[in-house]
Amino acid sequence: MSAIRAEPAAGPVALRPMRDSDLDAVMAIEQRAYPFPWTRGIFRDCLKAGYPAWVLTEHQLVIGYGILSVAADEAHILNVCVSPERQGRGHGRYLLRALVNSARDLRAGRVFLEVRPSNLGAICLYHSEGFNEIGRRPRYYPARDGREDALVMAIELFFDEMA
Repeated sequence: MSAIRAEPAAGPVALRPMRDSDLDAVMAIEQRAYPFPWTRGIFRDCLKAGYPAWVLTEHQLVIGYGILSVAADEAHILNVCVSPERQGRGHGRYLLRALVNSARDLRAGRVFLEVRPSNLGAICLYHSEGFNEIGRRPRYYPARDGREDALVMAIELFFDEMA
């Protein structure tokens, strides 16, 4: 995986593979962004398993990240997050597109993700990028008052067989 340069609405950013040395910055964002964050061990296990994992940097500071799992012809976005201070500037859309493009490059035919029904901003982003709701996982996420369902969303990837 090589670094990708781009310029979302907020200015120059770079996307590069996540490394173990990024985990402090990733964990700081994860803990600010979610009431029930992933653990460092989960991120470390994803890296050890060789999952495509990316960090989005701005002026060499980590401002977001995404992790993808690919098996056979399906991909699953496991985590995608932008620092709360940097949200609303096109970074999440850029990171989501990079993950979908990684899945396409790895010949996945479909990409799945789960999202909390209460995360309306993320749901709007996913719909605007072509994801559709295909199901629901009851009581999937921990929540303050027990558990919250997950909406399961997917996008079909199409390939130009002539290319």
